[in-house]
Amino acid sequence: MNTQTQQSDQARTRSIFGVMIMGALVAFLNQTLINIALPQMMDHFHVTAATGNWLTTIFMLVNGIVIPITAFLMNRFTTRQLYITAMGLFTVGTLLCGIAPTFSVILVGRVVQAAGAGILFPLITNVIFTLFPPDRRGFAMGIFGVAMNFAPAVGPTLSGLIVEHYSWRVLFFMMFPIALINVIAAIILVKNVTETSRPKLDVLGVILSTIGFGGLLYAFATGGTKGWTSTEVLAMFIVGGISILFFIFRQLKIDQPLLEFRIFRYRMFTLTTIINVIVTMAMFSGMILMPIYMQNVRGFSPFLSGLLLLPGGIVMGIMSPITGRLFDKFGARWLAVIGLAITVVTTYELTKLETTTTFMYVMIVYTVRMFGMSLLMMPIFTAGLNELALSLNKYGTAMVNTLRMVAGAVGMAFFVSIMMNQGEKHVKNIVMNQQILPTDKGSMTEAVNQGTAMGINDAFMIATILSVIAFVLAFFIRKTSPKEDTITNRVKKAS
Repeated sequence: MNTQTQQSDQARTRSIFGVMIMGALVAFLNQTLINIALPQMMDHFHVTAATGNWLTTIFMLVNGIVIPITAFLMNRFTTRQLYITAMGLFTVGTLLCGIAPTFSVILVGRVVQAAGAGILFPLITNVIFTLFPPDRRGFAMGIFGVAMNFAPAVGPTLSGLIVEHYSWRVLFFMMFPIALINVIAAIILVKNVTETSRPKLDVLGVILSTIGFGGLLYAFATGGTKGWTSTEVLAMFIVGGISILFFIFRQLKIDQPLLEFRIFRYRMFTLTTIINVIVTMAMFSGMILMPIYMQNVRGFSPFLSGLLLLPGGIVMGIMSPITGRLFDKFGARWLAVIGLAITVVTTYELTKLETTTTFMYVMIVYTVRMFGMSLLMMPIFTAGLNELALSLNKYGTAMVNTLRMVAGAVGMAFFVSIMMNQGEKHVKNIVMNQQILPTDKGSMTEAVNQGTAMGINDAFMIATILSVIAFVLAFFIRKTSPKEDTITNRVKKAS
């Protein structure tokens, strides 16, 4: 009887996990799928690049609003309700994007997509930590890592291939049936695996969080194009920053916060979160700078630029389950140390790019860099959450994902800003030193390309320094087990 019960539980775990991984694949693929298609979409709707970029900016902003409240949602609603709702929203949003007759409709579709996608990562992580014991979480998170790492890496290449031969609408019509099938499968197979309660929604906290994270993310997303000293960008930084400060102060005072900042009293969770934020910024340096280098400096097509990133994504996809098993056996410390050592060396190698650097060299270095990243991303994420009691896990996943989202936005803005500012300085120096006349278009183009490459090298040097800091911190990682919940238990005793 016990054997039958155990087999039944294992079958239920596999079915829930399988459905959610399928949903995660299509949701993460969506993150990078439309980037290459943006020029074609802008031409179709007759909008400027600044307007067209709102298709990516709005997705990030809505994620910034949704992710901080996921802990409340996971407390209030069942796993089944929340997953079906999230995938349902994503599916409806995908269909809206595919059939959109105007730009405003596709923008609404992206908002609906993001509302669903923002819930998925924290929810799936929480389900994994509920379904799997500590000694099997590494493997489960490794499988989840296939969706998280491989799908976004395939996006640019797949998008470039499709857009080159078909309409951009095919991208959404390709995702829609997969998402719809996943919703139907979820209705049949997904059961509730977490405890629910009726927490009071902190309405003021939601407002402060929305203004704070939304304002900061908007400022970082638009600062590069509108100027970091523009009135609009500065106003968003000020309003967003003040709102975040009030938000944090309020969350520390109330008994049922949206984001539980008191979890930073757990040292290993704090350490791995700091490393996670630094590594996320360093990873985004490659994701944003490599396409700029390949297209603007080397003149390769968007498709070939996407192809450059593909082997790295495949390596991360293959390595994620392997890394998960290694984590279960050896812990996170040496995986993180080795992974960061590789990341430091390969990021430094990317500080040597020139206008004549070969495609193969860049692809090999970038792929090896992603191999290093694959050894550390999931282990440090899992190691930090492993220190938390199961009752705190939802708060941990919400916090880490919020900070990673902010780190990604800051990383993109920061490295592009360094590249542009340093690149302009290098171009001026080259023009002055070589006494190039503005009328000499050939020499000016060569100077701009060389200066841009040098600016990209400077940005990668900063990424190298960040990687070194994370490398040093990795030596302090220790293997932990779930500790007593001294936060929500204290609240229960007080009430």
